[in-house]
Amino acid sequence: MTPPANPHARTRVSGPFTVVEVAGEIDLATAGLVADHLDAATSVPAPDVLVDLRAVEFFDCSGLRVLCRAQERAVRAGGRLRVVSDQPYLRRLLGATGLLGRFPPLDSIPDGVPDRTE
Repeated sequence: MTPPANPHARTRVSGPFTVVEVAGEIDLATAGLVADHLDAATSVPAPDVLVDLRAVEFFDCSGLRVLCRAQERAVRAGGRLRVVSDQPYLRRLLGATGLLGRFPPLDSIPDGVPDRTE
């Protein structure tokens, strides 16, 4: 069951993808709100999850921990989790933490998937 939207995360299904849209500042105080959505998205067999971070203003190690946990859950369930971000700071953060190879960011949502919920 998908958790209700909150100021930092919302989930939508679009075609084969579950898109978790993340916004605002993701830190120790808010990472749990994102984790709720990622846990639900990765709780199904063979999940194909896109984590849209384009509306994120700040992202710290708490957010990275949530991403790593969700990606491990997705892979164990026979699926995948990918990150969408066009923000250079996130690419630098992933590179500095050694996670860029694990989460090479897509610049946009793949073709055929509506870009954002309204």
